[in-house]
Amino acid sequence: MPATAAAPLVPPAASGTDRLTDEQVAFYHEHGWLRIPGVYAAAEVAAMRTDLDWMIDDWAELSGGWTGPWRQKIMDASTEAKSKLIVMHDLQYYSQAWMRAVTRADVGERMSQLLTGPDEPGGAPVELHHSTMHVKPPETGHPFPMHQDLAFYDHADARYVDALVHLDDTRHENGEIRFVSGSHKLGPLEHVTEHRNDAGETVPCTPHLPWERFSLDDTDPVPAKAGDLVVFNILTVHGSHVNRTNDMRRLVRVGYKHPLNRQTRGQSAQRPNLMVRGRRPRREGEFLFGTECVGDGSGIQQEP
Repeated sequence: MPATAAAPLVPPAASGTDRLTDEQVAFYHEHGWLRIPGVYAAAEVAAMRTDLDWMIDDWAELSGGWTGPWRQKIMDASTEAKSKLIVMHDLQYYSQAWMRAVTRADVGERMSQLLTGPDEPGGAPVELHHSTMHVKPPETGHPFPMHQDLAFYDHADARYVDALVHLDDTRHENGEIRFVSGSHKLGPLEHVTEHRNDAGETVPCTPHLPWERFSLDDTDPVPAKAGDLVVFNILTVHGSHVNRTNDMRRLVRVGYKHPLNRQTRGQSAQRPNLMVRGRRPRREGEFLFGTECVGDGSGIQQEP
């Protein structure tokens, strides 16, 4: 649960290799998150930034962001009216630089270490599930209320790692990621999915956790440098503050999962996904992926 000491929670030092140390893996399983410094070199970060900025100009969507009563808890009326979020999914389908970034063998190896179970001596296979651009524009860049990512792409179990690729240094002023450490051990939580608007009508809203139970004030901030990966479990409760700086805060979330962890609903459910480490195990009753997007996203298709 949240750290109460004044000092930030600091993960173990990196190994300097393409693999995580035992201490890093243990930290992830205990706290539900881990910062992995310096995964992407400066030249690669520069190429990724260039293509991301191009996608912002040519492809991405600018929106008012997530909806719900939480907005008044985090933002004053003036900030809320101006707050925006730049969003785009699956950058690897638009950019070679991003295809390289999300399918790197060393990244897949690290994800395998976090997904490996006791019955997998050779390490877990790893599937790339999605990537999503989360760019906070300057001055009033959109905050995020507390939530679990399971609410957006539900899976049968917790063998799922979200990885935040940092293209900019993050800190409190531009809305670094913040976690409720250890919250993944709570399991799936019920999210708020509707609220009463000013007219007294019950309307749907973006899934988020009740503010009375989970507040941004009770979180561990995880500032990071450009090129770092911050990874967390699909069940770890997290959120972030408004970007109040004069520059964009550019992050890309990349989802990696065990291919035997069946998706039940949500983002990217109705499609096959790329293997980035190992081989896809075949389950009983599982057919080849079709040439059209059918089925429940698990790879189990209707027999031809």
